[in-house]
Amino acid sequence: MAENLVIVESPSKAKTIEKYLGKKFKVIASMGHVRDLPKSQMGIEIENDYNPKYITIRGKGPVLKDLRSAAKKAKKIYLAADPDREGEAIAWHIANTLNIDTSSDCRVVFNEITKDAIKESFKKPRPINMNLVDAQQARRVLDRLVGYNISPLLWKKVKKGLSAGRVQSVALRLIIEREKEIGIFQPEEYWTIKSKALTKKETFDTSFYGVNGKKVELNSETDVKNVLSQIKGDHFEVLSVTRKERKRNPATAFTTSLLQQEAARKLNMRAKKTMMIAQQLYEGISLGSGGQVGLITYMRTDSTRISDVAAEEAKSYIIDTYGADFVATNKKSEKKSDKVQDAHEAIRPTSTLRSPDTIKAHVSRDQYRLYKLIWERFVASQMASAILDTVKVDLINNDVIFRANGSVVKFPGFMKVYIESNDDGTEEKDRILPPLAEGEKVKLEDLLPEQHFTQPPPRYTEARLVKTLEELGIGRPSTYVPTLETIQKRGYVSLDNKRFVPTELGQIVFDLVVEFFPEVINIEFTVQMEGDLDKIEDGNVNWIQIIDQFYRGFEKHLEIAEKEMQKVEIRDEPAGEDCELCGSPMVFKMGRYGKFMACSNFPDCRNTKAIVKDIGVKCPTCKDGNIIERKSKKNRIFYGCTNYPECEFLSWDKPIARPCPKCENLLVEKKMKKGIQVQCVSCDYKEDQQV
Repeated sequence: MAENLVIVESPSKAKTIEKYLGKKFKVIASMGHVRDLPKSQMGIEIENDYNPKYITIRGKGPVLKDLRSAAKKAKKIYLAADPDREGEAIAWHIANTLNIDTSSDCRVVFNEITKDAIKESFKKPRPINMNLVDAQQARRVLDRLVGYNISPLLWKKVKKGLSAGRVQSVALRLIIEREKEIGIFQPEEYWTIKSKALTKKETFDTSFYGVNGKKVELNSETDVKNVLSQIKGDHFEVLSVTRKERKRNPATAFTTSLLQQEAARKLNMRAKKTMMIAQQLYEGISLGSGGQVGLITYMRTDSTRISDVAAEEAKSYIIDTYGADFVATNKKSEKKSDKVQDAHEAIRPTSTLRSPDTIKAHVSRDQYRLYKLIWERFVASQMASAILDTVKVDLINNDVIFRANGSVVKFPGFMKVYIESNDDGTEEKDRILPPLAEGEKVKLEDLLPEQHFTQPPPRYTEARLVKTLEELGIGRPSTYVPTLETIQKRGYVSLDNKRFVPTELGQIVFDLVVEFFPEVINIEFTVQMEGDLDKIEDGNVNWIQIIDQFYRGFEKHLEIAEKEMQKVEIRDEPAGEDCELCGSPMVFKMGRYGKFMACSNFPDCRNTKAIVKDIGVKCPTCKDGNIIERKSKKNRIFYGCTNYPECEFLSWDKPIARPCPKCENLLVEKKMKKGIQVQCVSCDYKEDQQV
């Protein structure tokens, strides 16, 4: 019989840990939290120092029975939940349920699930950290006070099923304010002049820079004509060639936010999926004869810190694989922001020696892709800077200057392993210029003026919103995904081309919260509250004091809102057609997967229809129907014929209304990594990509 009982959250984690601890340890899973606040009521005794009334979570009875049975047989019980506030709270709840002394050495924590880390953690058990528990408890109480007071108001005044929370309200605010910026944006005209420059042997790209040595902005076609009228002939002289050496430093290892952003850009993964797969990699994957092993360190962190042991292992790997020149020298320590808790290391592989190819056969495609991203990013973060040779060439004709810029990787350094993506998902590429000397003559071919208009700020993608929340200091690594999920689930925002768009309902809720609860939607207040939670964790302030300071002001706003908030009627938008079953007008409704049409005579008539969008293309199969845009059960857009099911034409790529010039068959817009490319479905005809 095992002498020691270890309680973790998940079966996968239990299986991995039990392998390392041996026969004297029994490891079982609590399946997450065992107690929580009740769903049917607020569960906070406001007049009793905001005492939370915890209850056993429904369905956890059998789990608790197993835990109590195992606890009675064990000489020693260890609580090994995740190493963060929530993990500490889970351990505290279990301790209270099983009557474990929280001041005893019952708590073990580890940042990675490897044999050495597990063995070492059990040598240093500690009491439950009540500061961490209080910080987590304060967040739960605070969110209850906000959510369970404002939400019923919204149910009465707007519609049932709505909610308002601290972080979700600020996230909604960012999305709505961005939409307002887009709405009032006034595009401004500007022009560029591009050209192909031709030497005796090579061509290279160049563009207009200025006149008489000064940069000139081209704001109209008249400005362009004035510049072109000054150019005499088509030959330019090389005015100057400026060469510089530039260093490019590697990106840091991943934080939670950075991982979500880069997984979105490089792997096209939603934040929720990224964290789900990262959890699997952390808790352990079976590697055949190697058994179950945790592949990455803890995935909820805002720190870029790396342990000395991990850095040394990475250094040895880099020397053996790429050579000593590729190891970072005099690596500066990362400057810690005041908003960073720094409780854990950055997200990294538990062993650099476990390269992606060595585990590929034992993991799923998505697990492999995410692990590869984490492994490459970490290894690159420990490598030397890349060295680039940059060249700037100015070409002159009658005081008109065209400029060409080029860069060549002189020493790849970290770029040998990994290059960070830009916000648009692209990576920096070489732009090589031919050898040029001052005074040399160059021919400029095809001066091409192009009209442009400034673009409004882009809507938030998941990655960009997470980045903004982190930069503002709102939320923490564990809150980003729930925040994104909540604002979508409530119907406050929708996703259009993977970008957030506020709905009418979102705007209504936002306006009411701004009017009656300004502190909830206030960015500075939310940032300050996150700081107060950190102070509770550090033991510098009492959690009840922080909650009381907030609630006294909030309570006054609540009283005013109860009296003055007017009922808002959300009228259904007419769909412009009648129900084919009863003849009543059809209206647009918002459902779980977006808008749909429903009969206004509900509930007497329950007719509903999907909204279809005619894209103006005739069906290439039956030649009679039109191609319409549809959505699959997983909310993915596809294109089909209006004569379905008689005609079974289907395409995931969007057809366009002109035939292939080569074979006269269907052309489609195919989404590529860097834009959209028009391709023929029958022959090899392709057009240049549009970004």
